[in-house]
Amino acid sequence: MFRNVEELVAIAEKEGIQISEVMIRQEMKIHDRSREEVIAQMERNLAVMEKAVHRGIHEEVKSLSGLTGGDGKKLYEYIQSNDTLAGPLMLDAVAKAMATNEVNAAMGTICATPTAGSAGVAPGVLFALKDKLNPTREQMVRFLFTSGAFGFVVANNASISGAAGGCQAEVGSATGMAAAAAVEMAGGTPQQSAEAMAIALKNMLGLVCDPVAGLVEVPCVKRNAAGASGAIVSADLALAGIKSRIPCDEVIDAMYRIGQSMPSALRETAEGGLAATPTGRKYQEKIFGKSAKV
Repeated sequence: MFRNVEELVAIAEKEGIQISEVMIRQEMKIHDRSREEVIAQMERNLAVMEKAVHRGIHEEVKSLSGLTGGDGKKLYEYIQSNDTLAGPLMLDAVAKAMATNEVNAAMGTICATPTAGSAGVAPGVLFALKDKLNPTREQMVRFLFTSGAFGFVVANNASISGAAGGCQAEVGSATGMAAAAAVEMAGGTPQQSAEAMAIALKNMLGLVCDPVAGLVEVPCVKRNAAGASGAIVSADLALAGIKSRIPCDEVIDAMYRIGQSMPSALRETAEGGLAATPTGRKYQEKIFGKSAKV
């Protein structure tokens, strides 16, 4: 069992195994399930993600509110026919992250990683890297276990809830989880995964949760886009040997303390931030009526 990132990395290094393997073994122990059962469950999660990505970039997915939909597909098509500024890999991850979150907003089936509001980041990064690194199905499943290991630490030592800690706890955590998993898939060390997590999360510190009209749509979809791009950059920084001056566990603790000090208006109540802008209020009235309160 590991309680924090330091212990997670120490176990992996001592036993000469990947972080994903540490998580697989922990899942077997906690839930008293066989290795085959644990992996089969994660394979089902992977299949759900794959279907959501495919739907979001190939179909006209629209939310019931009309606030979101179609942007993942639009960006995916833009990549195919333009010499983009950010480059195909980065934007592919962004398109697939947005597409997944748009499927969520349209009440489609997604896999929370770690939450529904941040469900696009990990699959966005994973399925973009699939085309570059050509991983086996097992390696893709391991990507999710590595993500889960870092998410496990955050959930047990801080928060993954926007209502409790702002969007830094949701998209911020997802960004760090995806960055850490990308490092492992690219052949990095357990410590480099921890560095990637720290770098990614600390660049999301203070991110508020201010959903327009109280819906997980605006600005959530585009924050997943930012998370996916940030995860890839953070992974590359760590793979280059760049370290976070602040250890990963301390970054996670800082995120928790920042979340605790955030005013309630900035923690998923739709009372502040973008939700409180004139346009944000107009959308709320249009969707729910003038007398409605989120």
